[in-house]
Amino acid sequence: MLSETAKNSENFDQLATTILLINIACLIVLFILLIGNLTELYRDYRANIPGSKLKARMVAMFSGLVIIPLCVVFYFSMQFINRGIDTWFNVEVEEGFDDALALSRTALETQMRDHLVATENVANELRNTDTRQLIFRLGALRQNIGASEITLFGRNSQILATSSNQEVNSLPESPTDEVIMQTRQNLPFVSLDPKGEGRYEIRTAIPLLLYEPNSPDSMGLVRARFFVSERIGRMADSIDSSYSDYKRILFLREPLKRTFSLTLTIVLMISLLASISGAFFLSRRLVSPIQDLVAGTKAVAKGNFDMQITVPSRDEIGFLISSFNDMTKGLSLARKQASLSQAQVEEERTKLEIILASLSTGVISLETDLKLRTANKAAESILSIDLKKQYGKNLSDIAKGHSLLEQLFDIAKKRIDKGDVKWREQIVLRGEIGRRVLLCECTAIKSDKSDEGGFVIVFDDITALQQAQRDAAWGEVARRLAHEIKNPLTPIQLSAERMRRKYLNKMSRKDGAIMDRATHTIVQQVEAMKEMVNAFSDYARAPDMDIHLFGITSLINEIADLYRSKESDIKIIVEAEANLPEIMADSGRVRQMLHNLIRNSTEILEFQDLGIITISATLVNNEGIDFISISVNDNGHGFASESIEKVFDPYVTSKPKGTGLGLAIVKKLVEEHIGRIEAENLPEGGASITILLPLNEVAREAAMALIPTKSENRKTQA
Repeated sequence: MLSETAKNSENFDQLATTILLINIACLIVLFILLIGNLTELYRDYRANIPGSKLKARMVAMFSGLVIIPLCVVFYFSMQFINRGIDTWFNVEVEEGFDDALALSRTALETQMRDHLVATENVANELRNTDTRQLIFRLGALRQNIGASEITLFGRNSQILATSSNQEVNSLPESPTDEVIMQTRQNLPFVSLDPKGEGRYEIRTAIPLLLYEPNSPDSMGLVRARFFVSERIGRMADSIDSSYSDYKRILFLREPLKRTFSLTLTIVLMISLLASISGAFFLSRRLVSPIQDLVAGTKAVAKGNFDMQITVPSRDEIGFLISSFNDMTKGLSLARKQASLSQAQVEEERTKLEIILASLSTGVISLETDLKLRTANKAAESILSIDLKKQYGKNLSDIAKGHSLLEQLFDIAKKRIDKGDVKWREQIVLRGEIGRRVLLCECTAIKSDKSDEGGFVIVFDDITALQQAQRDAAWGEVARRLAHEIKNPLTPIQLSAERMRRKYLNKMSRKDGAIMDRATHTIVQQVEAMKEMVNAFSDYARAPDMDIHLFGITSLINEIADLYRSKESDIKIIVEAEANLPEIMADSGRVRQMLHNLIRNSTEILEFQDLGIITISATLVNNEGIDFISISVNDNGHGFASESIEKVFDPYVTSKPKGTGLGLAIVKKLVEEHIGRIEAENLPEGGASITILLPLNEVAREAAMALIPTKSENRKTQA
């Protein structure tokens, strides 16, 4: 486009503007790219990103190698342009154009003058020519002077005669106003008219006074048309065009120099910015593999041994990256082998943890300094503490505030301090939830690094086992006692009653009174013995239950009304949850449970003022199982703290009278329903017995499935 500007001066303004706009647009784009690259390089440099300093040095080096040659080329280009344009406009060239233009004009003017003289001669000849001979004479004169056309016009531009070498049917053009005006002033007219494509035509007109016989004098004109030779026309046209172009370029000389200089400057800037951008591109290409290698090294340092870098080329950097990839492959293979070994160890450890978790026996492993290493769920359940978050802590710190673990730690520490690292002992722990009997065993762990790698303490909660053994023993005792005692009681009672009937009336008053008291005592004691034997029978009999649906609220109200009807100062309050569902249980045995519990409370409150018994019933969900919770609370003196864990054992009672079998029978009835029972003292004073009975068969089966793990959440329960 720049060359087109120099060739075609007519399009100089348009082409120059287009060139400048294109160059400025390219310059702006490259400048924006350069700013972005410099900003990125500066940010990387400040952040100490690997490769940024090397990239900066390479960009500076490449830029320096480009700027100096560009500046030299720019200087000489500017000199060449300015001096070259000046050589286009020297004096000799301008004088040559002036002489050529003058020569072409002189040649044309000479022909115009000659043709005008020839036309005047024709006009003189026509003045003396007869009108009848005018047409013939006109043709001869045209051929003599070499005109292409001669036309004689009268007044009002009327054609009187014409002769032409053109087509016969074509009429001559009327004379122009300029021709008519000039001839009327009796002045000759001559003009040079361009016809295009280098052709010119000379037109001449001479005024002529015509004499007609039948009209006054009139003024006409003779017009002649001469064609300039084609060679002279083209030469004149070329000289005129060249001279006009030269003058136009001469006028645009300084703007052209400024435009070329500005364009060259912008091109230089574009080249410079493009070179710097290229420097950024090349430096990025060279530094990128190094940055990838640094990133890969950091990834390997963080443990990513699967890191692989794409090899960019087969040069030295490519060889270095290939070596890095080989190294990571080796490290990855070694890690996989180590991971496989570790996975096998973890699998064995997981199996061991599963085995330990499935055990009902508690297992605790300790370091040599008695720091907790591991503990299974059974140990947490038995000791009522969460040990998962305590790993790595000293057992003495963990035991603070947890009485069961603290007692176990004291016993184990005393043994270990004495050097007894392998021992077995049955220990009794006491806490808020009652008494726990543990069968405990400790063993030292041998290690390759030292003689002792720690300790393992294994313990099992045999509280329920001992309770079951006691219950079985008491059941057998009760069965035998009921069998051995019940048989002689009836004969004794019958014999005493017979003696009374037979001898009481035959004795003296004094002896009769003695007989009456003695036989009455015998019968009364026999009745008491029968009541005790019946209690033994209830305690020892095998389950034979009648399970059916019934409303627990109505049963509680019925039993409460029965005790309210008795003359007593004891107030009985029933607090049953609204819309309590029916329970699937043996209503007779549930009635017996409530009778025993209420009677037990009334006997305790018999000699106390303002005695209150509260019976509550609610629906609860325990371990995902629906239970009906029945609580019987009183405001008596409560249970003795040293015997609260034994309240459900036979012959354990805090009342002044009674057999001590009431709560034991209630516990047995609850167990027959796969339920739970617990006793506690209330904070405000008094005792509380709480019974949990499964709501339906689904709940009963779920509760039965939990019997093996019933050691969880132990208090004193069935």
